[in-house]
Amino acid sequence: MEDKSSQTSEQSQDVQSSLTPGEPPVDFMHIKLEENEPIDFGTKDFILKKAREVCKCNHQTIITFFCQLFPVLDWLPRYNIKMQLLGDVISGLLVGIVAIPQSISYSLLANQDPIYGIYTNFFCSIIYVAMATSRHNFVGSFGVLCLMIGQSVNRHLQLAGYDDNTGSLLVGNATSSSNGTGTCDRSLMLIAALICLLSGLSILLGVLQLGFVSVYLSEPLLSGFVAGSSLTIITSQMKYLLGLNIPRHEGVGSFILTWVDLFRYIQNTNICDLVTSLVALAIIIPVKMINDRYKDKMKAPFPIELLVVIIATVVSYYLNFEERYKSSVCGAIPTGFRKPTLPDTKLFSSLAVDALPIAIIGFAMTVSLAEIFGKKHGYAVHANQEMIAIGMCNLVPSFFYCFASSAALTKTLLKESTGTQTQLSSLVTSLVLLLVLLWIAPLFYSLQTAILGVVTIVNLRGGLRTFGETPRMWQLSKLDTVVWWTTMLASTLITTEIGLLVGVCFALLCVIFRTQRPRAAVLGKVSNTEIYEDQSAYRQLSSIANIKIFRFESSLYYANKDYFKTALYQKTGVNPVLLAARHHRAETQAKADTGNRKSVFNTAFGCLKPSKKRVEKSPTGIRLPSLDMHTLIIDCGAMQFIDTTGLSVLKETRHDYQELGVQVLLANCNPLLRRRLRDGGWAAGAHGGQLAFHSVHQAVQFAQQWYHEQRERIITTFLSVPIKRP
Repeated sequence: MEDKSSQTSEQSQDVQSSLTPGEPPVDFMHIKLEENEPIDFGTKDFILKKAREVCKCNHQTIITFFCQLFPVLDWLPRYNIKMQLLGDVISGLLVGIVAIPQSISYSLLANQDPIYGIYTNFFCSIIYVAMATSRHNFVGSFGVLCLMIGQSVNRHLQLAGYDDNTGSLLVGNATSSSNGTGTCDRSLMLIAALICLLSGLSILLGVLQLGFVSVYLSEPLLSGFVAGSSLTIITSQMKYLLGLNIPRHEGVGSFILTWVDLFRYIQNTNICDLVTSLVALAIIIPVKMINDRYKDKMKAPFPIELLVVIIATVVSYYLNFEERYKSSVCGAIPTGFRKPTLPDTKLFSSLAVDALPIAIIGFAMTVSLAEIFGKKHGYAVHANQEMIAIGMCNLVPSFFYCFASSAALTKTLLKESTGTQTQLSSLVTSLVLLLVLLWIAPLFYSLQTAILGVVTIVNLRGGLRTFGETPRMWQLSKLDTVVWWTTMLASTLITTEIGLLVGVCFALLCVIFRTQRPRAAVLGKVSNTEIYEDQSAYRQLSSIANIKIFRFESSLYYANKDYFKTALYQKTGVNPVLLAARHHRAETQAKADTGNRKSVFNTAFGCLKPSKKRVEKSPTGIRLPSLDMHTLIIDCGAMQFIDTTGLSVLKETRHDYQELGVQVLLANCNPLLRRRLRDGGWAAGAHGGQLAFHSVHQAVQFAQQWYHEQRERIITTFLSVPIKRP
């Protein structure tokens, strides 16, 4: 007995000496940090506080307000002409040259006349200069948005009774063409302008500081959506490259139906348009590849698109492709500006559904590009202000029959690569477009629509390039790759709007799935350190005797409560509920067997009565665990929060393990989690608030100290009891 007592005291001294080497022993029973009182504003106090901040009116607040609303007032007075002007002018000229053919080709994609694409890029360039926080974004016509606008315009024209191919009004089985074409053209403009106006209402989200909604559109989701939309755009432009006159399909399966029609009517291909398209592709694609390969050595990329457009227009004019080969051309493009007009509000309700995904995609692309280049060049981008800016870029131009816009990927990359310094380069671009609007636009009369289709397709290389990145993405994250493919396929095979919705819902479900079935691990200690890591991930980790450390790498809430218990029982190898049930069955069976034997005994020997079995308890009333563990430590470092269901699960877990003589400790709890535990009654135990520790190592040392103190107490009590000799 004396040997056991001395051995126990030596173990206790070893534990104390291991707590803080070289320093006096620490009493882990009384380590407790004093928390600050949480700042909790009621709803009324919060609203009043914000109202006071907004309603302050003095000279400084007015200046601050206008500088925030119009960031140009902040950076323009500090503009360095010597250092920044040359780069802005060169970049603006090059972007303007590229924007001319793209404005015309994207108008075709949006089912609009070419002049309105130039309007859109012109007005957006001016407005975005004054209100943007990004120095590199170019806001104008964007291929994906133009596709969605064109689909919406065509759908509403069909509902109104217009023929997609002729633009004539269908009356019964007869076709009215007297003034149907003019009415259809006006309907095209009004529908697109109204969508633009509704998209501009996103400015309210920026005013309400709701720019955070863009975080729900993840990078794989946006990339998959752009890739799927690129395939749809290519499909829609194939009829122009082949010179076919086929209907534009809408709704579910339009991608497949369009290809079916292409092969059905391929015998009607216009040879002139086909040859022109192939020649243009053979010229533009290699030159663009050279531009990309040697972009670091070239001061500016070669404007091959504009050169091809000019040459094609001249050749088409002098060879009279329209008359001789029935080739489709742009036709008359007016000059000047139209009078501003308020779009017809009668279609507000029906177009709002189409405008919502357009506004979301436009805002998400603008903020994403702005943040990318902001991080690259070391300046801050404000999402809410970008939402206001893109909202104004849609709201004001809608009165001039423009269509919805966003940051254009190709032209933004061109701006950044050609050395732009500020948004002043967009003003130079708008001057180039102004020249086209006032004088140059009619010269594009003979430009073939096949050339515009080629320009549209070759600018989709960025979206198609993401297909080659999917193997690398699969290696990094299989779940993100599944999100990419799901969004891409839904956007291609169903519709772009439904594809976006499917992608968002699927991405959110993936987040829920990740938190519903997170990683769980049993931790081991790195020798001679206070570091604890996953035993299945690292070698040479030592287990702590009679202590299990369990890490749950997610917040604990109602959706993963069952998985938490399952993982805990599996990793620790101890299922307290199952053991308790077995123990209960064993006790029931033992009582039944004892009762049967007692009945037989009394029958045979009625005069004899068995004595009751005496059960001795330890003098301290503490029962040492019969399992290979006396403490379970739950590492809560990855738990950001727990709800009421999660708190109940923790309480049930502690109760179930305590029934087996195993104490449950929590470690690495953040202040919010500790406060929730305290308010939920977790700390109302034998050790008070010390059931939640600030580190795993502290919890381990507490468990070792507690266990050896209990052993010493039991042994001391046992040795003090006198032994009765016969």
